[in-house]
Amino acid sequence: MIVVTGATGHLGNVLVRQLQEEGKTVRALVLPSEDCTALNDLGVEIVEGNVLHPPDLERAFQGAEVVFHLAGMISILPGRDERVWQVNVEGTRNVIRAVQRTGVRRMVYTSSIHALERIPEGIIINEQIPFDPQTEISDYDRSKATASLAVLQAVREEGLDAVIVCPTGIIGPYDFRLSEMGRLIVDILHRKLNFSVDGAFDFVDVRDVARGHLLAAEYGRAGEFYILSGEQIKIFQLVNLVKELAGVRTWIVNVPFKLAAFSAKFTPLLARISRRQPRFTQYSLQTVRDNSVISSEKAGRELGYQPRSLSESLADTVRWWMQQFRQGKQPAG
Repeated sequence: MIVVTGATGHLGNVLVRQLQEEGKTVRALVLPSEDCTALNDLGVEIVEGNVLHPPDLERAFQGAEVVFHLAGMISILPGRDERVWQVNVEGTRNVIRAVQRTGVRRMVYTSSIHALERIPEGIIINEQIPFDPQTEISDYDRSKATASLAVLQAVREEGLDAVIVCPTGIIGPYDFRLSEMGRLIVDILHRKLNFSVDGAFDFVDVRDVARGHLLAAEYGRAGEFYILSGEQIKIFQLVNLVKELAGVRTWIVNVPFKLAAFSAKFTPLLARISRRQPRFTQYSLQTVRDNSVISSEKAGRELGYQPRSLSESLADTVRWWMQQFRQGKQPAG
């Protein structure tokens, strides 16, 4: 029995699919009344529960051999967000304790490349870079770093058998909940006026990240973390590649970085009013301007991790979305 928390998310549902393809019995932990569209017709056992309620976790983990802990909250808005801290940090600590109490053999924790210290250009980002729980960049980064260190501490002091994986920017098909990158692609496919900004980041196919989780569960060394990266690309190049693959013609406005940075000061207010994630935030702008030369060499060497090309990933993503549109399905966002 394999348990996946956060199973309805983009990465979660793809991981469930791959586990099933390998013949594993999967139990998905989902929030009460959560939209389980991504798991429809997969035939997985669905258990309702919350990572903030330990009895739910112990019930869900009974009889499990491996727990993949993916559940978390993402926020790219500035300021303190207690929900992010509670879910990402306290939720992970609850998962650790529930794993120990129920005799689960191994835990795989999904951290983030953003949990690592942000370092200047000219230095390759790899597993020599430490987690940074004191970062001032965002509550999200701090929470993922703190949770990662909690996992490592439990390995070191309590004998927990756990491995951590740190994906970069996830992109790919089966994006039922419409991630930020999914929204960008959908806007292009719908020929909406779009905005771009100078900068670059490392993007990786969701299917390769899911595969990296399986490899980490099987081959990863307890107490180690593995970066699951893909390919660095400039944002305007990514946009143009999507347009080319989809065969669409749409205006893309390249916003000067200083103007985007100025407008980002007002995005928290606009986000509260519109209840829509803004395109530019101080966090997202800093991310695409920071060093994003990232290596997955350790994961390749120790796990056999081999990500596909970004062009292949984007082509599959465009095809998946086009198929969704043909079937009359509208994005959740």
